[in-house]
Amino acid sequence: MLLNDDFFSIAPYDWLAIATAVFCGFLIGLERQLRGKPVGIRTSSLIILGTYVFLATAFQLHGDAIDPSRVIGQVITGIGFLGAGVMLAKDGAVVGVTSAATIWMLAAIGVIISSGYLFAAIKISILVVGILYGVDLLEEHTKAFSRGVHAKVRGFTIKR
Repeated sequence: MLLNDDFFSIAPYDWLAIATAVFCGFLIGLERQLRGKPVGIRTSSLIILGTYVFLATAFQLHGDAIDPSRVIGQVITGIGFLGAGVMLAKDGAVVGVTSAATIWMLAAIGVIISSGYLFAAIKISILVVGILYGVDLLEEHTKAFSRGVHAKVRGFTIKR
């Protein structure tokens, strides 16, 4: 059997968009994974890729009953449940809110990719990593950023 262009085609999906989704998920997930936080490389890549596939499929369906904005709304709702699952309460403090917000941004990046703005998705991913890493640096090196709840939960770890 000879390999031809049809073998590699995944129409209506786009290999460049898929590669962008995995790359953006890798960038954000790597930052989280290297620091021992929830939502690592696999989860980040799959959330962005899944959001892209749902919306790319919705954009391909035709008819009056098909509205991609409804799919976006359902993705946001589903991602909200996933994000809620990573939050915990510990000694009066809620932890995991940043991971939940990261999950929300991952889905947003999937929406950006499915809308065809691949380079913008990469820029937003770099911005997300900058926020996650940059604020953590500020908390480590500045007393003003490490007060309150952040001081209480600094040593919190989940026992396995």
